[in-house]
Order: sequence, then structure tokens, then C-alpha cells
Amino acid sequence: MEEVWIEKYRPKRLREVVGQEEIVKRLEAYAKSRSLPHLMFAGRPGTGKTSCAIALVRELFGDDWRLNFQELNASDERGIDVVRNKIKDFARMAPIGSEFKVIFLDEADALTQDAQAALRRTMEMYTRTCRFILSCNYSSKIIEPIQSRCAMFSFRPLRPEDVEKYLHHIAKAEGLDITGDGMEALIYVASGDMRRGVNALQVAAAMGTKIDDEAIYKSTQTVKPEQIQTLINTALKGDFTRSRKLLEDLLIDYGLAGEDLIKQIHKNIFDLQIKERDKVRLVDRVGEVEFRMVEGANPRVQLESLLAHFAIIGEEII
Repeated sequence: MEEVWIEKYRPKRLREVVGQEEIVKRLEAYAKSRSLPHLMFAGRPGTGKTSCAIALVRELFGDDWRLNFQELNASDERGIDVVRNKIKDFARMAPIGSEFKVIFLDEADALTQDAQAALRRTMEMYTRTCRFILSCNYSSKIIEPIQSRCAMFSFRPLRPEDVEKYLHHIAKAEGLDITGDGMEALIYVASGDMRRGVNALQVAAAMGTKIDDEAIYKSTQTVKPEQIQTLINTALKGDFTRSRKLLEDLLIDYGLAGEDLIKQIHKNIFDLQIKERDKVRLVDRVGEVEFRMVEGANPRVQLESLLAHFAIIGEEII
């Protein structure tokens, strides 16, 4: 069975992590000195938080790293019981051949407030034999007593050149030929998320060794930026009926959810050749429509109302 490329090409050493040079430098210093505080990794998905945690543990413990490492995902079990049982049981056990062991708690911001309070107490009690690495998308959702006990690392979205470099590395290893427009499509789809870019490449590779933009957009059910631009510009020019037809074609051809399409519309507004003040008005409306969708409103109706609003604004700006 073909291995998932996310795991197959996950960095095994800190120096192999791309796009987070300053963070890697600090973590390498921890690994070299073997003096490790509790850590908190905050940032968007696919920016290297899990990869850095595992690579750091590999460098600390060598080949037997799994003996002193426990990985848990807080979004699976987010209540206080997981802290009282799984985490506490592992933390109280003596490390094997090392001064301490490491618990990596992914998506820690999904823990309930009670669970976080229990975790804070566990961190205090077992500091001598256990270190915690907490990974989260939003550090603001972590209670202050835990934040104050951790060294904070903020992971930024990966730059296009970093995504391109790593995907070329994978393509070379897998014998793939990525065209110029194919790489642009991968970078667009990834949007700073390496995991999404690697998954997109693997899905497209299943259809052939030549990877072009058509293969990427079709395999990831992503609308081409030019099509989104055409949709927005048609609405802004006041041709509501045609823009509604374009919307219908996109929803049918790509099978997109309304939330996916609204995100692409939002992203493409910033490339429009209109005044900044007019972009603000469009983005403000997109935000309102997206909120209504999340609250349960009909996506089709909301998207059509957005196009109608664009048509009205377009009369003033075009």
C-alpha cells in the first residue's frame, strides 16, 4: 500500500524543517544543551508544529525516542478525564534512559477550561520527569497559567518559495514532472499550509506523472483563480443573471460547499483593480455572508445575495 506522503516525507531532523528558520535555531539549541522547558507551538495548520516536535524529540532521545514520547490529540478527547488518566499516568512514569520524557499535546486549544486547569496542575507536579509540548491554532484559547509556564513559538504560514522547494524535493523523489502552472496551482491551493500542498500533490500524482494546473484544481476541487475573478467582475459590472449562472456552473462542476467558495471569493477580492475603500466594502459583505452560512443559512441563497450586493456596489465603482 502506498504510504501517505505527509508521513513519508515528514522531516526527521530539525534542519530538514523548511520555512521556520528562527524557530529551528532555538529548538536546536535546546536539543544540544538537553535543557528543555515546556513549549507551546502556535500557528495555522500545516506550518510545521508537529514536525518540529517530533524532530526535536528524535534529536533528544535518538533511536529509542518512542520510549520517552507520548503524542495525544486533544480534539479527540478534550475533557478532564484525558488529563487525569492518560496524561497523568504517562507523566508519573519514570523516563527510560533519559532525564525526562516528552508529552506532545496536539490541538491543545480544544481542551475544555476544566481540562486545562487540570493540565496546569499536572505540569507543575511532574516537571522533574516530564516536559510538555503543546500545539494549538490559537494561543488565546489557552489559559494564562499554562501560557506563562511555556516558552512560546509562533509558526508563520510558509512562504511560496518554501512550499515550492519542498514540493520539488518530493516530486524528484517520486519521479514527477511538475509544470510551471502546476506549481503555481499547488502554491495557490496550499496557501501557506504544507500539509495541504503535499496532499494535493499526492492526489494529483495518482492520475499521472505530469502535474499541471488542471490536475491540481480538479483533484482538490478548487476553482481556478481566473474563474473566481470572472465571477466577481461579472457581478460588479451589473450582469447579475450571468454571474448567477457562473456560480451555478462552479457549484455543479466542482461540487464545492458554500464555505469553500466564499473563502476563495474572499482571497481573490484583494487582487481586484479597484480602490481600497471599495475592497473594504466587498470584504465586509463577504464576512457577513460567511457568518450567516456558519450559523446555518442556505449557502446557495447567501452566495446569490452576495453577487446581488456586488452588482449594486459595482454601479458605484465601475
